[in-house]
Amino acid sequence: MMTRYRQTMVSVLLGFAYLVVCMTSGCGYSVHRKADLPFDEIRIGKIENLSLAPKLQDKLHKALVREFTRNGITVTSSAGNVLSGIVRKFEMSSLAEKKDITIEYRITVDADFTHRDDDGKVIEIKRVMSPFIISSSGSRDMALLIGSRDMAEDKAVADIAIEIVGALIYK
Repeated sequence: MMTRYRQTMVSVLLGFAYLVVCMTSGCGYSVHRKADLPFDEIRIGKIENLSLAPKLQDKLHKALVREFTRNGITVTSSAGNVLSGIVRKFEMSSLAEKKDITIEYRITVDADFTHRDDDGKVIEIKRVMSPFIISSSGSRDMALLIGSRDMAEDKAVADIAIEIVGALIYK
């Protein structure tokens, strides 16, 4: 009886493993090892902010460092690969108000980036955009509203960083 139980369990586990392999192989995801990356370190050069949003370049720099690190790429000041960028536009427009307080924003970021590798080859990534809508609470507490606005800015630059890192890794 124990043998039949074991056979059933082995069959179930093998069937489950086969199912997992079939499902993940067709979904577009793939596993990349660190050795498969096009480079293992990068320097983030100058990030220019031509928009009117203060300190946006600092937020974008931090988001890029976080995203490169998350993908296994070391950010160092001595790397031959250099990424620089220009934030051309940052708009935060009000979509909905409740009692004269904005509760929903539409944020659009437009940026251009340049990547120069160790050999001097330059790749330009133009018009990276991040339009999305952020809803905040309808609370009258201004500190919370300003905080939600800052979080919305952080989310916008994080989206830009994800797009840039993805474009460089999976080119």
